[in-house]
Amino acid sequence: MSAVRKAVIPAAGLGTRFLPATKAQPKEMLPLLDKPAIQYVVEEAVHAGLTDILIITGRGKRPIEDHFDRSIELEHFLESKGKFEELKQVREITDMASIHYIRQRDPLGLGHAVSVAEDHVGGEPFAVLLGDDIIAESNPLLSEMLRVHERYGRSVLAAMEVSREEISLYGCIEPEFVEDDRLARVLSVVEKPEPENAPSNLAAIGRYVLTPEIFDALRNLEPGVGGEIQLTDAINVLAQQQAVYAYVFEGGRFDVGNKLDYMKAMIELAIDREDVGKELKRWLADLVQRKKLL
Repeated sequence: MSAVRKAVIPAAGLGTRFLPATKAQPKEMLPLLDKPAIQYVVEEAVHAGLTDILIITGRGKRPIEDHFDRSIELEHFLESKGKFEELKQVREITDMASIHYIRQRDPLGLGHAVSVAEDHVGGEPFAVLLGDDIIAESNPLLSEMLRVHERYGRSVLAAMEVSREEISLYGCIEPEFVEDDRLARVLSVVEKPEPENAPSNLAAIGRYVLTPEIFDALRNLEPGVGGEIQLTDAINVLAQQQAVYAYVFEGGRFDVGNKLDYMKAMIELAIDREDVGKELKRWLADLVQRKKLL
């Protein structure tokens, strides 16, 4: 069994839920305070020990590459102005990982996006991190998933409980719990089921540790929900061939593809910041009082 060394971040989507903001910039570059969303995802992978990162891009995604590339002019300007803290931050973006890029030429779904990573992954287990899901730094989700993989040698999905009304937005897991209520064997996964047909309220969230057999499953798939190649469909096939596990976690996750969650993420991240947190909390308390929100 090989240790997980590589992470794949699909970033080829059009971001239509955030139009017009995403008309001329990738949704992954929308800022959360002073960092674009995708930087939080890359940093999460790095903190878990994965420094070989492949980003799956498409047309109009060049700003992502530019963000993680060197900017000699900017570095020279910052150095000449004595802005050494800003210079350190800019250089850290480039130096924190070895980042590679490949294009998903056709928008055929998440499963197809993952499939184009096969040559880079090279027959090893790997992690997939979706850029729409931001995991708080205080939540060691990916590291815990990697430990589960190290123990069992099989694929691991991140999962969390959602309401029955929300389950139709996710891949829904039919679980068989092992050891405790944090780890389950995946009996099946159903993509976006109607609430009355859902086997549970346990949703697959955008973090995966996958064995390379997932590529065989993806190769033989027919288009599923939305006419796309669904990663959950491939995982469902894989779960019938070998054990697949779901690691259940709580809290510390934001779906920044959702406008309300994007705002929640912005506020919670800011509250924890030393430079703006104190003033923001004071302002929020005043806002609640002025608007009579409670």
